Parts: sequence; structure tokens; C-alpha cells
Amino acid sequence: MAKTVFQRNQKVWVESVGAWATIEKIVPIWAKGFDEPVRVTYDVGLGREFQANELKPEDRIDESGGAATANWRILRARNKWQQESDCLHHPYPGTYPVVVTDPNDWGGWRTPGAEYDRDPRKIEFQARLIAAAPQLHALVRQLIELAADSPEDAPPAVVTLAQRASAIERALYEVPAAESAPNIIEAG
Repeated sequence: MAKTVFQRNQKVWVESVGAWATIEKIVPIWAKGFDEPVRVTYDVGLGREFQANELKPEDRIDESGGAATANWRILRARNKWQQESDCLHHPYPGTYPVVVTDPNDWGGWRTPGAEYDRDPRKIEFQARLIAAAPQLHALVRQLIELAADSPEDAPPAVVTLAQRASAIERALYEVPAAESAPNIIEAG
């Protein structure tokens, strides 16, 4: 049975038209003898109804994790504060990890040198985890789609995992209200 992918008033990219539109109406298509719609289309005010595969949500234009996340990788930065001989206990003496998320080798995640020196193996793990996040997100998307394609055939454990993964993914795309912003630690 068909499930809705988008909701009313959601902004979407209409690939075949090459324009942004807003979902005006969700149109379920029913068949005799079925309790649920067999297909769902979306009216976006462009003269015809579109299927979900023709539309992409505003906040994730590239479902595969392609353009926005393809460049996440770990680079090694030279440690300016310590000589290589002073940090032989580090996994990569004389350097620390920097996760970059831009093709021009900037933007991303860095850690203070003192924090790296305190627990370099932890920081190295964090860097690998952050760099792998786009691939893990793509894996989660596949799990959610697998469970959604045939929920009655999927093992209950897979459905439960997919539900948890879907909740985590929703939290990724949620924009928090001003009052629920994370705590900010004042420096100084």
C-alpha cells in the first residue's frame, strides 16, 4: 500500500519542471477492495499531479548524500604546539585530525590541541565517525526504505530499527526553536 512521503504546505523541488513548489493537496488513489490507497500523488499547482519520485524535499535535495556530503574526509594538520618527539604516544605523532566537509578543504570539525593531547584515540575515533556520518546516513535511509516498502514482510526487529532510525533522521532535519537552542558555554 502507498504511504505519503510529503505533507501539505511542504516546499519541494519538482525535478521535471526545474522549479520549487509547495504541496497544495495530497491525492490518494484508491482501488476497490483495498483498505489503503494504492498510490499517492501530489498537487503542487503546476497543472498536473506528481508522484513522490518526481519531487524532492527542500532540506535534502540529494537523497543519496551526494553533493552536500560527498566531500567529508579526514585531513591531517601539523601540530604547531608540540614537537613530534613530545607526542610519540599519539596515533599519528606530530599531527591531529581535521574533518573537512568542503571540496576546498575548509569547513567542518576541528578539536583543540590540548583536548587532542588529553585523549588522542578518542578524538581519532570521533573524526572517523564524523567523516563516516554521510555513509551511515545513507545506510539508515536504505533501512527505512526497506522497512517502508514491505512492512508486513519485514521482521519486527527491522521495523523497530527503522522506526528508531526514522525518529533520529527527523531530529536531524528539525530546526529547533530559539528557546530550545543548545547551551552555549561562555569562553573566558
